[in-house]
Amino acid sequence: MTPAPAPVLEPPVLDVVPDLALLALDMDGSLLDDDKRVHPTFWPLLEELLRRGVAVVPASGRQYATLRRELGRDDLVYVAENGSYVVRDGQALAVDGLATATAHAAVQRVRDASDLDVGTVLCGIASAYVERADAAFLEQCTPYYARLEVVDDLLAVDDTVLKVAVYDFGGAEAGAATRLADLGDAARVLVSGEHWVDVMSPTADKGTALRAVQAALGVGPEQTMAFGDYLNDVGMLGAAHWSFAMDNAHPQVRALARYVAPANTANGVVRTVASALRIDLDALVRP
Repeated sequence: MTPAPAPVLEPPVLDVVPDLALLALDMDGSLLDDDKRVHPTFWPLLEELLRRGVAVVPASGRQYATLRRELGRDDLVYVAENGSYVVRDGQALAVDGLATATAHAAVQRVRDASDLDVGTVLCGIASAYVERADAAFLEQCTPYYARLEVVDDLLAVDDTVLKVAVYDFGGAEAGAATRLADLGDAARVLVSGEHWVDVMSPTADKGTALRAVQAALGVGPEQTMAFGDYLNDVGMLGAAHWSFAMDNAHPQVRALARYVAPANTANGVVRTVASALRIDLDALVRP
């Protein structure tokens, strides 16, 4: 007998309408569905939020060029590379890069992990770079890096390093993350997805980046709403009074967020924002 599908979670009902000035959105696992698509209803909601003067902040481990390509506009504030690079009006608002020596140590550590099926992405401002060039690995990289170059030697790349991202086909928490964990005080090692682990500056974080955006815009946490699903979103949710974990979120993220939104597969972000702000979503999308 086939079990009945789990019911779709409804957006939480808030006691008050938030005085929203800033909306921070994780992408993968939150705004995007499992096929990496934005729900069509997001676009009219985005226009309505911008009309109301709300700053919309996509916040992702993805590259800035990728976020800009996918969302297609410059009137958003982009938190890219898990907080290492913040762009406003097409200009860098904040850069928190990884020391070259630490980046090289991480690259070498992954090279030495011959028992793991892993690949490394050196993430710079100008581009992202890989040594491994087989189709299986590049298939995992291309959704996240619109600018991606295959090079002979990552250690010879001349670019400001934002982070080192490692894809582990076997699972990041039990694999690549354990090989990088002892890089010391020079790096922050963060599991950012089931198969991805990031090595960043010790101070780089979506939360730190979001606070920089808040300071630049004169916005406080009580005027900020944020959505996330994975461990790299914890700092960002902590910077927002209106913090939402997706129904599909990592258990630690659900435990830390104030509210739970419907899953990314159920258009949870759009439905929850519309509900919280009492926006008639049907009226927005009606021709």
